[in-house]
Amino acid sequence: MNWADARYPVAMDHTVAPVLEALDSYRSHGRLAFTPPGHKQARGADEQARRVLGDAVFHSDVLASGGLDDRRTRGHVLLRAEELMADAVHADHTFFTTCGSSLSVKAATLSVAGPGERLLIGRDAHKSVVSGLILCGIDPVWVEPGWDAERGLAHPPSPQAYEEAFDRHPDARGALVTSPTPYGTCADLTRLAEVCHARGRPLIVDEAWGAHLPFHPGLPAWAMDAGADVCVTSIHKMGSGLEQGSVCHLRGDLIDPATLTSRADLLGTTSPSVLIYAGLDAWRRQMRLHGRELLGDALDLAKEARRAIDAIEGLHVYGREALTGPGLGYDLDPLPVLIDVADLDTSGYRVADWLRAHRALDLHIADHRRVGAQLTHADSPATLAALLDGLRDVVEHRAELRDAPRVAVPKPAELRLEQAMLPRDAYFGPTEEIPLERAAGRIAAEMATPYPPGIPTVLPGERLAEPVIAYLRTGVDAGMNVPDPADPSLRTIRVVAANSRRRA
Repeated sequence: MNWADARYPVAMDHTVAPVLEALDSYRSHGRLAFTPPGHKQARGADEQARRVLGDAVFHSDVLASGGLDDRRTRGHVLLRAEELMADAVHADHTFFTTCGSSLSVKAATLSVAGPGERLLIGRDAHKSVVSGLILCGIDPVWVEPGWDAERGLAHPPSPQAYEEAFDRHPDARGALVTSPTPYGTCADLTRLAEVCHARGRPLIVDEAWGAHLPFHPGLPAWAMDAGADVCVTSIHKMGSGLEQGSVCHLRGDLIDPATLTSRADLLGTTSPSVLIYAGLDAWRRQMRLHGRELLGDALDLAKEARRAIDAIEGLHVYGREALTGPGLGYDLDPLPVLIDVADLDTSGYRVADWLRAHRALDLHIADHRRVGAQLTHADSPATLAALLDGLRDVVEHRAELRDAPRVAVPKPAELRLEQAMLPRDAYFGPTEEIPLERAAGRIAAEMATPYPPGIPTVLPGERLAEPVIAYLRTGVDAGMNVPDPADPSLRTIRVVAANSRRRA
């Protein structure tokens, strides 16, 4: 019996996987489709695609209705898979999506607030949250993260910060927090849920990085256990799902399940990938049956990784003592391993690029002074050994990496820009493109988002200031990736036209 069994005795049979079983049945019946997809079970696919991807990919690429299930979905294949997922993690309802958590978090947000209504949101939110604000016209009330000025890191805002924001804006429809962050720090979700529920308001948790949290007691508490109303989870990030596999979990009665379903349907595709559904279904079964063992091994490996990397000259791993405490994170997921490379007199950008070019190693996070290695249950002593060898090699070649361009990281107070217009109004209104060096004082009409982790430095509607402009300009020169502006080189930036109306 695993941990989930011990906490939540259930009668559902988690040895089954409805989507996978329906795919198996589709093949065994030898169905011949005169429907999309047009490759017709690989027969019409490009030869190189068949060789590289394998025919199994095409054989599992069928219509969700009229293929995996009948045209009226009377087999309830997807519904049964969602019910099993909800049961596995103690949610009331679960909804699968195949457009990533970028869609799921928009659907969750739009289920709580509508055009012109206020929503409390941590300013460390992912760009997909901001995209939802732009589409819907929600009026964001930004809640300040915990800023670590020494390390240049943001952590989830405190419950007190949300409580103070509610006091200033009692009409806010609810709150959204990101936990865990891409750096692994977690919010005090239990207390934050209490703050929201004391006012009859729902709590949305963008838990894209927390798919694994429900399945081992050595990991931080996850949103549903903490009392959140809805959480969004990317199964492809820390789980075994395919890219774009995401779920919304829902509990309680503050958000109507039919409303959430409608918002997701409004935004989602009418051609969902059964391959992605299968990945979600299989991940649930894997974790429900074997999660504690698999994640226990991963936690042991992460502990060894932190010890071994910290022993390499010039490298330092951030541990719990550096990332949690007053003004920092409330808890820490130890699987994202964050490595400070400042003592090598170089940047994380250069270290990440060198490891990819010379050791065929791809790291997740790279910024002005850090790289991040994301470990999961799929890692092993062999993959850790390759990572350690690569990091030792970097240190041996440190002379090649020195004198990296410096990034002008602003002080925490300088990062906060004035929200002069609603994001929607700035984005859709009249704009002009001007040189970045002349943009101070102007209102941004587009996002500027270092990626990863995908947290916008500049939002539409924010008034640009010189410290942030300098940060972006020097960051791009140093190797920062900012893919979303019209000019990713940031020689120019789109701003609200000079004669546009300002926010009242």
